[in-house]
Amino acid sequence: MAILESGKDTNQEHQRLMRTLITGASGFLGSHVARVLAQRTKKIRVLVRPTSELRFIKDLPVEFVYGDLRDPASLMKALDGVKQVFHVAADYRLWSRNPGELYDNNVAGTRNLIDASREAGVERFVYTSTVGTIAVPGSPLPNETTKAVPAGMIGHYKKSKFMAEQEVLSAAAKGFPAVVVNPTAPVGPGDWKPTPTGRIILDFLNRRMPAYVDTGLNVVAVEDVAEGHYLAAQHGRIGQRYILGARNMTLKELLDALARATGQNAPRLRLPYAVTLAAGHLENLLCAITRGEPRIPLEGVRMARHKMFVDCSLATRELGFRPTDVEAALERAARWYIENGYVSGGL
Repeated sequence: MAILESGKDTNQEHQRLMRTLITGASGFLGSHVARVLAQRTKKIRVLVRPTSELRFIKDLPVEFVYGDLRDPASLMKALDGVKQVFHVAADYRLWSRNPGELYDNNVAGTRNLIDASREAGVERFVYTSTVGTIAVPGSPLPNETTKAVPAGMIGHYKKSKFMAEQEVLSAAAKGFPAVVVNPTAPVGPGDWKPTPTGRIILDFLNRRMPAYVDTGLNVVAVEDVAEGHYLAAQHGRIGQRYILGARNMTLKELLDALARATGQNAPRLRLPYAVTLAAGHLENLLCAITRGEPRIPLEGVRMARHKMFVDCSLATRELGFRPTDVEAALERAARWYIENGYVSGGL
């Protein structure tokens, strides 16, 4: 066996051999995190529910354990012998008939996992938050120092993630070994539900986007975000947030990039925000009557009122995070949707 030449190498070897628990591994981002960790570490355990979709991780050398973030007893069982946790799971919905479910899953579930991890003697806890707790209206170019309050969060998803992040940061301030990562808008293959960003790509591919609004977001390859989780476990400072993002893009720029990748025409008509908001209100009213789920959640419309651009440089400086080409990631996402039957009639 080679002699380790530095403390850094020793730390990496120690983490490679630690038993690791991943939550949310059946989801879009979580499956990519699980794949990265499976290449770098041993003894990986993933927490799943009996109803979880496992087809994207069933080929990985991981141990499956059944449990629920709302069930502390199941978490203690899942954490037996675990020293490293990647808490990727989240209830990611911009619309819910029962918003309380988002707080049960995202806030209470995170609190339960922190308590169980502390009791289990976990040595590293990486929490997946969201850029939505940082990119709030009124900040010129938000970064990890941007202060936000629940009142500034648009919608129950962002509020619940903000509250969950505060649980993690509060625990870290008391010595719990937690690091927070704040992904921006990951894109790439495997977004099977899809996420709201994936829905934009899919609507474009299915020609359901005749117009666009003047908004923007930071886009990043999902594979890079997964790598950023590993780097945060290796190099992140306890109690620190790290934005994992790549390129600030207007929605028009994103659609133009998809057009270049697919040969499909991008929409040219820009809708005023007021028209989009009115359409959202009308559809949500109809869905309230029919008990259906709106395609245009009001939370998403309200978020689109400001561009969610951010400064991602801290992760580059402290973690060595090096995001790759975003347009290539958009092309991979489009190809995956086409190859997996999400696009009507192909292109």
